[in-house]
Amino acid sequence: MSLNPENPRYGSGLRRKIWIASGCIFILAVLAGILYGSGIAEKNTQPTVETKAVVDKPLTVDEKVDKLMTEMTPAEKIGQMMMIGVKGTDVNADSLYMLHEYHMGGVILFDRNMENQQQVKQLIGNLQQQADEKAPLFVAVDEEGGDVARMKGGLQAPPSQKEIGQSGKKQAAKDWAVKTAVSLKSMGFNINFAPVADVGSNDRRSYSKTPAEVTAFVKAAAGGYEQEKMLYSLKHFPGIGKGKIDSHVDAYRIPVDNETLHREDLLPFQTLIREKNPDNFFVLVSHLTYPALDETYPASLSKKIVTGVLRNEMGYKGLIITDDTEMGALSKHYEFKDIGVKAVEAGVDIVMVCHEYEHEKEVYNGLLKAVQSGEISQERVDASVRRILRVKLLHLM
Repeated sequence: MSLNPENPRYGSGLRRKIWIASGCIFILAVLAGILYGSGIAEKNTQPTVETKAVVDKPLTVDEKVDKLMTEMTPAEKIGQMMMIGVKGTDVNADSLYMLHEYHMGGVILFDRNMENQQQVKQLIGNLQQQADEKAPLFVAVDEEGGDVARMKGGLQAPPSQKEIGQSGKKQAAKDWAVKTAVSLKSMGFNINFAPVADVGSNDRRSYSKTPAEVTAFVKAAAGGYEQEKMLYSLKHFPGIGKGKIDSHVDAYRIPVDNETLHREDLLPFQTLIREKNPDNFFVLVSHLTYPALDETYPASLSKKIVTGVLRNEMGYKGLIITDDTEMGALSKHYEFKDIGVKAVEAGVDIVMVCHEYEHEKEVYNGLLKAVQSGEISQERVDASVRRILRVKLLHLM
């Protein structure tokens, strides 16, 4: 029989004692539950030293690249692999369309875009504001000095590389690189397509006709850009000093043997690739043909030259960009829908199209179609985009 406190067999005193005891037991049970639950919560919410270290640990550059890659569509990745020219001195409907519809990852400016430093600064700021929010634009210019210099009326141009080389003062190459970088960065540029690493060109763009002297001056100029933390380029790989026809006009085959190319034209490139950090500079590839290296294709479309020589033989791990693909050396012999495809298949990371929007669209659509069809693998695209994003994270973000 149960112990019922209301049973008349028990007195009121006993009933009262039983009720008090039951109440105490209930209260103690509730308190125990609260304390136990609190202990579990504290145990579950208070990170250990090891857990806290993992939570607070910042992402590495490569981890940030991986994160950005997962957020990008194939179309956005193709855009990162292009650098285009725009028209006008401020953003307009056409340039906005190219940035938004085609996700272009880079822009190069010319005199047609440049009136004065304040206007250029505003233009670049507006372009960056309209860029793909996942990564800022590469904004480039050709400010070599001498004959190849922009906005000469509003920007102090360096002397030609030939003049600097003839001075015999390597420090002058560095000093001018510093001055140029400071001026360009103040307007928002983040890449200068200089110095020229060609040996003995017939114009004023080479430091010297002697490979060792060119190498020394190019290295000095590179040091100036690096001091100011500005991206620069080595051009025009594998060297156009022996060219007799301007690649702006038409194609030309460099009539020189492999040994001579390696001993002379390739020396400045090889030296800087060996001694400099590949995250700090581009290699810009020419459109001339070098039969000793590839009998069929110009350098910018040659897998034997871009991947075989530059990547594999020389060990270059940085960004590779074509010269302007609208130059006659390419545009007179290939369709734009095919140019970008061949360049990327060769191993190029960024295809440059400097002038006409229709040509820029053709190159982009050719690349996108090639990726969609499997002609170019997604892995090949991802390899280039990873390099691009890495440099942008290190220098622009």
